[in-house]
Amino acid sequence: MLLTLCSLAAAAQEPQAEPLLQSGLSNDSYALSPGDRLRISVFNHEDLSGEFQLDSDGRFSMPLIGTVDAAGLTPAELESLLVNRYKPDYLVNPRIFIQVLNARLYYLVGEVRGTGAFPYVPGMTYLTAIAKAGGFTYRAKKEYVYVVRAEDPDQEEIRLSVEELVRPGDIVRIAERLF
Repeated sequence: MLLTLCSLAAAAQEPQAEPLLQSGLSNDSYALSPGDRLRISVFNHEDLSGEFQLDSDGRFSMPLIGTVDAAGLTPAELESLLVNRYKPDYLVNPRIFIQVLNARLYYLVGEVRGTGAFPYVPGMTYLTAIAKAGGFTYRAKKEYVYVVRAEDPDQEEIRLSVEELVRPGDIVRIAERLF
């Protein structure tokens, strides 16, 4: 079982240059937060386009318009914000596209209705994460989960309460209960 989880962890590593949309997640469901890397393309303006990283306050600097506060916005909301910032003074009809290059994900496997990769949200408990995935199956042990932490070099599975907080990169296994 642990070998399976370790192989899942290895397979689940996101390549750094892959945009969030290619991981199957929606640009409308991912809230930006500090540390996110973005590829921002301003159509016909290579000088304004590039890769940007949100600082510890969730901000970054764009050419001509300066500091942009992006924390908590979805990529689609950030696109609208940038269009409105460029439109009045710098560009006539700006067309902007944003890709998230390093989505922070967690993974659910086992006795949960929707397994797979999900966007990490700060402050989310395992119980909330399971609810977002459709809830437990009827066979699930509901009191605790087994977790492999991304930052654990030994990749050991630990048992945690469903009330503990999810961390980015967690591989969460919901065990089957014995009848």
